[in-house]
Amino acid sequence: MNKHLLSINDLTAEDIVRILDVAESFREVGTRVIKKVPALRGRTVVNLFYENSTRTRISFELAAKRLSADVINFTTSGTSVAKGESLKDTALTLQAMGADAIVIRHASSGAPLTLTRWVRGSVLNAGDGTHEHPTQALLDLYTMRDRLGRIEGLRVAIVGDVLHSRVARSLSFGLVKMGAEVTLVGPPTLIPPEAPAWGVAVSADLDAVLPKLDVCYLLRIQRERQRQQLFPSLREYARLFGLTRERVGMLPEGSLIMHPGPMNRG
Repeated sequence: MNKHLLSINDLTAEDIVRILDVAESFREVGTRVIKKVPALRGRTVVNLFYENSTRTRISFELAAKRLSADVINFTTSGTSVAKGESLKDTALTLQAMGADAIVIRHASSGAPLTLTRWVRGSVLNAGDGTHEHPTQALLDLYTMRDRLGRIEGLRVAIVGDVLHSRVARSLSFGLVKMGAEVTLVGPPTLIPPEAPAWGVAVSADLDAVLPKLDVCYLLRIQRERQRQQLFPSLREYARLFGLTRERVGMLPEGSLIMHPGPMNRG
């Protein structure tokens, strides 16, 4: 297995199964009074976050601490980045301090790959621009397998702003790799033109897709990444692609509704 995790495509299907199996074995650790194992004792993990995060940053911090690593949390405010320090100079500083692993979230697609040129430790992509978010995809794959018993053959719709969603890319690649059937649902302006090459189907009709699903995976509109108006209005978008109570009733019994967060309610 590669020492870096930059894309879900760095992993084979066998790698993914192995990771999910290890994750399953760690559920027991969470039931202990002392929720720690010594796997990373003596190692230093740096959470290098150039973008805001709640779930991802806290999850990486908690995971590293439960593996007994020394954890350094880095944000741009209160550091030399706020004074204009480059990613390269920050990386070289962390390398000099002996960081064994760096978890990076950055607004620029490709930043984690660039980081690997400057550090000797492992680099984990916690989200880069609109490129990928592989660890979110692994978590979602774990949830699907845990709740539904399998991934192969599942019928999954990813609904919403796929164009700007790094989660959607990683999850689509991972699901296809694991043998699921994926449909991207949204207005044509929010579906990447290259999406059919991912091995997925594309639809603009949510109502037609819902009755066939095992998993309905919803995405928020990422207005902070949009540089032009890509749909008439939020009201019109919600009418066509919002998951209302009526639409929930169209899903087969036992199907999952998932969202990576943060959510736009209403």
